[in-house]
Amino acid sequence: MSRIQELEKQREGIGAMVEISSVFEGIASMKIAKIKNQVLQANEYFDALWKIYTQLRIDSLFRFGRNENNGASIDKELYIVITAEGGFSGDIDQKLIRYMLESYDPNKQDIIVIGHHGAVQLAQKGISFKKYFKLPEKDQNINVTPITKYVTDYKTAVVYYQQYVSLMVQDVKRIELSKAVADQGKKTESADEIISEANYIFEPSAYAVVGHLERSMMQIMIEQLILDSKLAQYASRFRAMSASHQMADEQFSDVTLRFNRAKRAVKDERLKEIINGLRKAAHAS
Repeated sequence: MSRIQELEKQREGIGAMVEISSVFEGIASMKIAKIKNQVLQANEYFDALWKIYTQLRIDSLFRFGRNENNGASIDKELYIVITAEGGFSGDIDQKLIRYMLESYDPNKQDIIVIGHHGAVQLAQKGISFKKYFKLPEKDQNINVTPITKYVTDYKTAVVYYQQYVSLMVQDVKRIELSKAVADQGKKTESADEIISEANYIFEPSAYAVVGHLERSMMQIMIEQLILDSKLAQYASRFRAMSASHQMADEQFSDVTLRFNRAKRAVKDERLKEIINGLRKAAHAS
């Protein structure tokens, strides 16, 4: 009887794991669909800004939103590392940090971290960073202004992030922020009209207007990369929960089979005892 009770407790515990993993699997799936929709909306807004930007480009340089009198004050490269906030992202954060550290030189680069998990890993390795930002909980209207303020202080900026390839495949990527903006702009059809000081009045100046557009597009691009990282994290979580759900389901089936066999064995034993008792009674009479 104690064997049956033990198996019944195991069955209840594993059954709870099946339900919990199924719930988290469903939540991750919903988050993935929501972020994909948000990325599409942000792309439309970026496209509109890029068309205006290409119409009034002053030159071929991308200045990260700095005006003509305000250059980079720090002659170093800024590394922006986007990781998960918690520890449920599997090993992809470790992979991302290792990838970033392959080219990191404290004399040439400074680091800012988005996501608590990455900050903890760097601290454990004794790597210092300029600033840590929490990974935004919400998936829309993300405020990246504090991050872009750091970007404008540096000569160049590179983003290390997690890329969503498919539901079952996630990768780590490195991209220069100015190149990311330019690559996104190449997907947008250019406008024919030229906007210049000859036919428009700019307040306070054309450089200021271009700077505002560059900052806006840079903010959208950083938000996109954060969303891409979150998408990869949710996909990684979905994959982990799917594997956990499958494993728990298999264990539940196995324990249920053993539980039913144990119950059947007890019933068979009782039946044997009853039959033996009847036989003894028959012989005694």
